[in-house]
Amino acid sequence: MTDFSGAGAAGRANRALESLHAMIYFAPEADEEYQRVGLKRGRMGYFASRSAAMGPVSPGVVTATFYNFHPGLVAHNIPRAWTLASTDDVLAARYTAVDRALRRLLGDAVDAPELGELAALTRAATEDLPAHGRPLFAAHTELPWPDAPHLVLWHAATLLREFRGDGHLAALLDGELSGLEALITHCATGHGFTEPAAKASRGWSEDEWNTCVDALRDRGILDGSGLTAGGVALRDSVERTTDRLSAAPWTHLGAERTGRVVELGTAFSRQLAANGAWPDGVFANR
Repeated sequence: MTDFSGAGAAGRANRALESLHAMIYFAPEADEEYQRVGLKRGRMGYFASRSAAMGPVSPGVVTATFYNFHPGLVAHNIPRAWTLASTDDVLAARYTAVDRALRRLLGDAVDAPELGELAALTRAATEDLPAHGRPLFAAHTELPWPDAPHLVLWHAATLLREFRGDGHLAALLDGELSGLEALITHCATGHGFTEPAAKASRGWSEDEWNTCVDALRDRGILDGSGLTAGGVALRDSVERTTDRLSAAPWTHLGAERTGRVVELGTAFSRQLAANGAWPDGVFANR
């Protein structure tokens, strides 16, 4: 029987819901809306839209909270973004893009009762979560809830994703993995970005990547074939800690309702994938 309680539910729920949030990072509607409010095409929209809930923060804050991006890539876009558009305008553009993208990717299912049910369940999962030590989650909790069910669902999925993500950074720190080390080892699991996509999107040079790989080999985490047994154990430990630190929403929701979230979230996520939410060559296994 599938376990939908505690830490056992956290990973399953995350896998079911992650696509419903992350689709916006690949949707053409996002870049269109960010350019409409004055941002430049490319990574600026990503950095500005995800950090705008914290206010017009510095590149150091974005690098720290996003964790695995090259500081130079962040500094190329932040704080310049805040000279081109206000954080309020960026946030409004983000929700317009989400609305357009979900309507395109889900079609008539945007108005399905099952989507409304999932929106209500995920919103309930976010109630009364502790924000201490979770800066991105805390910032997003202060944003107003939208009205439309598909936007409620996206906002709830965002809160749950950032809640988990902030805890994931704590797990990576405990595992003594830097941002680049975390990125490389995650690619090596075969369940994240492909290596070319990670290098292109995160801004690390070939030399920086290779130097880090050599350091991970010296630590016994990587070898010529990929993750060593110790590397696999380290990544497994990071994921178990992440699940434990992100169990609160699902403990609050309870096993029965969490199981329903996984069922509905998986179905909608599969529809997103079938309708082209993910570019080819970005993920190793999605």
